Amino acid sequence: MDIGIILKIGGIGILVACMNQMLAKAGKDDLTALVSLSGIIVILVMLLGEIRVLLSTVRSIFGI
Repeated sequence: MDIGIILKIGGIGILVACMNQMLAKAGKDDLTALVSLSGIIVILVMLLGEIRVLLSTVRSIFGI
Protein backbone atom coordinates (compact mmCIF):
# COMPACT_ATOMS: atom_id res chain seq x y z
CA MET A 1 0.00 0.00 0.00
CA ASP A 2 1.56 3.21 -1.09
CA ILE A 3 0.91 6.75 0.03
CA GLY A 4 -1.01 7.54 -3.16
CA ILE A 5 -4.15 5.73 -2.06
CA ILE A 6 -4.08 7.52 1.30
CA LEU A 7 -3.88 10.87 -0.47
CA LYS A 8 -6.75 9.89 -2.78
CA ILE A 9 -8.92 8.95 0.20
CA GLY A 10 -8.08 12.25 1.88
CA GLY A 11 -8.91 14.18 -1.29
CA ILE A 12 -12.24 12.44 -1.64
CA GLY A 13 -12.97 13.17 2.02
CA ILE A 14 -12.23 16.86 1.58
CA LEU A 15 -14.33 17.01 -1.59
CA VAL A 16 -17.29 15.29 0.08
CA ALA A 17 -17.04 17.58 3.11
CA CYS A 18 -17.07 20.69 0.90
CA MET A 19 -20.00 19.40 -1.11
CA ASN A 20 -21.90 18.63 2.09
CA GLN A 21 -21.31 22.15 3.39
CA MET A 22 -22.49 23.72 0.14
CA LEU A 23 -25.59 21.55 -0.02
CA ALA A 24 -26.44 22.19 3.63
CA LYS A 25 -26.21 25.96 3.15
CA ALA A 26 -28.40 25.68 0.05
CA GLY A 27 -31.06 23.85 2.03
CA LYS A 28 -30.60 20.52 0.27
CA ASP A 29 -30.21 18.45 3.44
CA ASP A 30 -31.61 15.33 1.78
CA LEU A 31 -28.80 15.34 -0.77
CA THR A 32 -26.05 15.62 1.84
CA ALA A 33 -26.71 12.06 2.99
CA LEU A 34 -26.52 10.81 -0.59
CA VAL A 35 -23.23 12.63 -1.18
CA SER A 36 -21.76 11.14 1.99
CA LEU A 37 -22.94 7.67 1.06
CA SER A 38 -21.54 7.95 -2.45
CA GLY A 39 -18.19 9.09 -1.04
CA ILE A 40 -18.06 6.04 1.22
CA ILE A 41 -18.94 3.74 -1.68
CA VAL A 42 -16.24 5.25 -3.89
CA ILE A 43 -13.62 4.79 -1.18
CA LEU A 44 -14.68 1.19 -0.54
CA VAL A 45 -14.44 0.39 -4.25
CA MET A 46 -10.94 1.88 -4.29
CA LEU A 47 -9.95 -0.28 -1.33
CA LEU A 48 -11.28 -3.55 -2.75
CA GLY A 49 -8.05 -4.23 -4.63
CA GLU A 50 -5.96 -3.57 -1.52
CA ILE A 51 -8.18 -5.86 0.56
CA ARG A 52 -7.80 -8.61 -2.04
CA VAL A 53 -4.00 -8.30 -1.86
CA LEU A 54 -4.13 -8.39 1.93
CA LEU A 55 -6.25 -11.54 1.97
CA SER A 56 -4.04 -13.32 -0.53
CA THR A 57 -0.97 -12.43 1.55
CA VAL A 58 -2.60 -13.77 4.70
CA ARG A 59 -3.58 -16.96 2.87
CA SER A 60 -0.05 -17.48 1.60
CA ILE A 61 1.46 -16.88 5.04
CA PHE A 62 -0.80 -19.39 6.76
CA GLY A 63 -0.91 -21.84 3.84
CA ILE A 64 -4.67 -21.77 3.41
